[in-house]
Amino acid sequence: MNQFPWGHNRRFNSYSEYFKRTFGERVQKVTIDAGFTCPNRDGSKGLGGCTYCNNDAFNPSYCVPEKSVTQQISEGMEFHEKRYRRANKFLAYFQAYSNTYAPLDELKKIYNEALNMDGVAGLVIGTRPDCIDDEKLAYFQELAEKHYIIIEYGIESTNNETLKRINRGHTFEDTVEALEKTKKYGLKTGAHFIFGLPGESKEDMLSEVKTISSLPLDTIKFHQLQIIKGTAMEKEYKEHPKNFTFFELPEYIDFFIRFLERLNPEFVVERFAGEVPPRFLAGPGWGLIRNDQILNKFEKRLEELDTWQGKLFTR
Repeated sequence: MNQFPWGHNRRFNSYSEYFKRTFGERVQKVTIDAGFTCPNRDGSKGLGGCTYCNNDAFNPSYCVPEKSVTQQISEGMEFHEKRYRRANKFLAYFQAYSNTYAPLDELKKIYNEALNMDGVAGLVIGTRPDCIDDEKLAYFQELAEKHYIIIEYGIESTNNETLKRINRGHTFEDTVEALEKTKKYGLKTGAHFIFGLPGESKEDMLSEVKTISSLPLDTIKFHQLQIIKGTAMEKEYKEHPKNFTFFELPEYIDFFIRFLERLNPEFVVERFAGEVPPRFLAGPGWGLIRNDQILNKFEKRLEELDTWQGKLFTR
C-alpha cells in the first residue's frame, strides 16, 4: 500500500505524475509569446515591469511574438517530439508577460487558434491577479468544458512590502481575491513564487508556507532568485548586494525540503528551482547543472531524511 496520498511512490506530489493520471500519458508544454504586455509596463500601473523580469532569459528560441501562435506551437511541437519521443499531447503555455491583459475578443482569437491545432489538449495561461475579470473567467470556464485549462498566477511573495519593492503593482490581497474568483468558476489555478527576493530572510520565506498552503491552488512552482542581466534588479544588486539572499545548491535543497514538509500535500509541485542560460546571469548561480540533475539530488535528499511533502502540514 502506498504511504503517500497522491498515489505514487515519489515523495512529493509530482507534476509529471499528475499529468499521467490526468491524461494517461506524457504531456509536454509548448511555450508561446503572444505579444502581450503588463499593466506595470505600459503605464497603467507603472513602468519598467517587475524588477527581476527579462523574458528573453526563459523563452525558447522559437518563441517570439513576430511568429503566429500556430507557427510557434508547430515549431515547439517539433522541438519536443525530437527531445521527448513519448510526447503526443501538448499544452499551449502562454508564459510571457500577462496573457489575459487584452480585450476578450482578442483573447478568443489567440486561444481558439491554439486549441484548434491537432495535438493541443489545453492551455496554461500565465497572468497577474489584476488582469482577470468575470467576463474572461466565464470564457475560460466554457473552454474548460472540452479542454484542460489552468490559470497560472504570478504571486512571487505573500509580503506586500516585497511586492511593492519589486514593482508588481498589486497586493497579496488582490491575489487572494483573483484565486477565489477563479475557483468559483470551477477553473484550475496555478501559482509561482520566488525565494530570495530582496529584503526577505530565509525565515521570512519559510514563514510564508502556512499562508500559501491555505490558498485555493491546484499546482504550484517555486524558483530561487536569479539576477538577470538587463533588469532593474541587476542594478539594485550591484548597489546593495547585502539586501539579497542567495543559496548554495545543497543549502537550497535542505531549505526547500523544510518548506515542502509544511506545504499542503494536495498541491501539485511543478518545480522547486529555476534554470536560465548562464549568459543571462548577473549574480550568483549554480553553474551548468540542469534541472533534472537538481531534481535527482532533491529526491535523493528526501529519501536520506525520510521525509515528504506535507509531513508536518497542519491546517
